Amino acid sequence: MTTRFATPSLAVVKVGSSSLRDGAGHLDAAQVRTLSTQVAALRAEGVRVVVVTSGAVAAGMDRLGLAERPTDTPTLQAAAAAGQGALVHAYQQVLDEHGLVGAQLLLSQDDFVIRRRYLNARTSLRRLLELGAVPIINENDAIATEELTYGDNDHLAALVASMLGADLLVLLSDVEGMLDRPPGEPGAMLVRVVEDPGAIDVERIGGVGSAVGSGGMRTKIGAAQVAVRSGMHVVIADARRPDVITEVAHGADVGTWFVARMERMEARRLWIAFALRVRGRIHVDAGAARALRGGAASLLGVGVTGCDGGFATGDAVEVVDPDGRVVARGLVAFDESDVARLAGLATDVAVERLGAGFGREVIHRDDLAVLD
Repeated sequence: MTTRFATPSLAVVKVGSSSLRDGAGHLDAAQVRTLSTQVAALRAEGVRVVVVTSGAVAAGMDRLGLAERPTDTPTLQAAAAAGQGALVHAYQQVLDEHGLVGAQLLLSQDDFVIRRRYLNARTSLRRLLELGAVPIINENDAIATEELTYGDNDHLAALVASMLGADLLVLLSDVEGMLDRPPGEPGAMLVRVVEDPGAIDVERIGGVGSAVGSGGMRTKIGAAQVAVRSGMHVVIADARRPDVITEVAHGADVGTWFVARMERMEARRLWIAFALRVRGRIHVDAGAARALRGGAASLLGVGVTGCDGGFATGDAVEVVDPDGRVVARGLVAFDESDVARLAGLATDVAVERLGAGFGREVIHRDDLAVLD
């Protein structure tokens, strides 16, 4: 039988909120058991597995008697705090039966963008895997603010997979994979293979998440973009398909397969491109966009046509071409007001008019990640 790829040595499995609730809105313990049993089966084969799980807010809704997912941050945080223990306990009960140890980690965006915390998280995860544990990761929703409204755990799972150099990222959801149009629309068909997630028309496929989850196909495609650039395969599949985790890990034709890129984006550029929250935009002319796409140029003031967003020195910004397409993301060397002063000025002219401090790049090429 032809397989998509070899069985991975390390797989990251992400489970969405909508995949962990039963028809009455409670945490579906039977579904947690099914998925945990599959994880244990892979561990028995020697495959290391990391689980990134949503569901704390959904579990907490049940425990706090909330009929609908809250929309305000304090109640979301309260639900996450109430539900996190029940969620992890459901996983651990099953892992115990297979002689496995589940190890809970709660992460936030700062654990990826602050270098010291990133290294600490990576060291902890690597050691847990060496000791044979199954890390069970969730976003730190009980204290998070901006992250709770950003999306589901898809992005988090992709960053964890990249951090650990995983071979495979499995994104489990309540659909069979990525369809060529919104779910439920007549004639919608499964897309089995995607060579370039950046070429997908996300407006055409639709899908913004369910009432109990905040993700959707858009966030999964974004996660796939991160992961394939890290050199790993990605599969989006139905969490309730029998043996879905083991089938995907064995390379079966299940769900939508995003093919790994042979060339890996350097780790720091990946961090700049996807882990940092963008704080503004710098608009550039066609010549500057062309030079940046060449991959070896810095962004100079002469190519800047405008900026917005209120960013400060060192913030992550998007670089946008005249057609509104994002060319790159990078760490800007000036605040917004100074970038506006530099717009259109050659470096020697900027020094003459504004002073020696303006004789450097707006974004140095070492701080740029080209996206298209």
